[in-house]
Amino acid sequence: MKIEIKLIRSLIGRKPNQIKTAHALGLKKMNQVVVKEVNEAVLGMVNTIGHLVSVQEVE
Repeated sequence: MKIEIKLIRSLIGRKPNQIKTAHALGLKKMNQVVVKEVNEAVLGMVNTIGHLVSVQEVE
C-alpha cells in the first residue's frame, strides 16, 4: 500500500526537527507531492508533521 503526502503548510518558522522530517520525506516546496510506501518509519514522520501535510491512500 502507498500513500500520497502533500505539503500544504509552509516550513518557514517551524522547528528544525519538523523541517528535517519534511526534507527526509522529500518535501521542500509548498504543494509538492510525494508517494511513499507505507511502513512504520514513514508513518512516524507523517505523524510528526501531520499538521503541515495532507495524506491520501493511493492504489
